[in-house]
Amino acid sequence: MLKADQSVGAGADRVLYVLATLARHDGPLSIAALAEETGLAQSTLYRQVALLKRWGFVAEHDGEYGPGPLCVQLAWGFDQSSFLIHEAQPDMAALAVASGETIGLLVAVKDQAVCLDMVESQHPLRCSFTKGRGLPLARGASAKSLLAFMPLARLQAALAYLAAEAGVDAARLGKELDAIREQGYAVTDSEVDAGVWGVSVPIFQRAHQAVASITLMAPSTRAAQRPDALIEMTVAAARRITSKLQVH
Repeated sequence: MLKADQSVGAGADRVLYVLATLARHDGPLSIAALAEETGLAQSTLYRQVALLKRWGFVAEHDGEYGPGPLCVQLAWGFDQSSFLIHEAQPDMAALAVASGETIGLLVAVKDQAVCLDMVESQHPLRCSFTKGRGLPLARGASAKSLLAFMPLARLQAALAYLAAEAGVDAARLGKELDAIREQGYAVTDSEVDAGVWGVSVPIFQRAHQAVASITLMAPSTRAAQRPDALIEMTVAAARRITSKLQVH
């Protein structure tokens, strides 16, 4: 993650940066750990966290801090008001039934691929993505689909960040993204989770302007029996959602 002096200004921007940092972690953080993550002084963090606690955005237990109850309400409000989720859900559900596999709806937020919604398969699947969780934009079909169809300036910034912070070979990844852009979707196997295959297809609201990706995830052994069919179904679902979004 970028340190505060590289990406974050003062005041409200820093408060939101602290909240975003807490939201990205799988567990609560101490002030010392939060300082390490953000690059902010502990004295500053105590003030920011106190403000967030007062509003219910942060909760404290034994000197550690995590998202508070108002974040749950915020997430509920997002689900209820998101036009993208509302338009995508019927096709996600239909794709899950037709394929028998797990379907995710993902967007790029800063340096992460964030899962907005998920329809679980009836078959158990050990997958890092769950609704609300974000993973680095470095590996996997979802991340690569989101990267490939970003506006050029944003893509260049993302590649520079991944090269500097995650040790990614930007030139090699750039060539891979060119191929993904050409074929219209990304396919990977075991890049994020061992034994999990995925195909991810961009969803467009305007021509060449992707707003999200729909991803089908399946065990590698099962996907190997019919990869072309799974790709075709996912591409068709993405096109249907795109058509609905472009009407508005």
